[in-house]
Amino acid sequence: MSKTQMLKGVLEGCVLQVISKHETYGYQLVQDLRTAGFNDVIGGTIYPILQKLEKKRLISGVMKPSPEGPSRKYFSVTSIGQEELTIFMRDWQEINESVKQIFK
Repeated sequence: MSKTQMLKGVLEGCVLQVISKHETYGYQLVQDLRTAGFNDVIGGTIYPILQKLEKKRLISGVMKPSPEGPSRKYFSVTSIGQEELTIFMRDWQEINESVKQIFK
């Protein structure tokens, strides 16, 4: 299994977490994820996730003017998204602990 395949299942939760910390737009989100160590993440990976999360009403997007060109769509986490993030974090901690036990 490749690193990309493993990451795919976790990335939605990570995107939700980043957006929950501050309203952000796609390009900035990619930069934030790269800063956190997700060096292989690109816009082509993130934008479909943003669309999926918005369709599921876990995030909401608002167009705002940009000082550096065209307007940008800024995303924030909805109350449903916050509930989903709480569930993700709980599930991730359980999985993480189980994996640690296996590799002890």
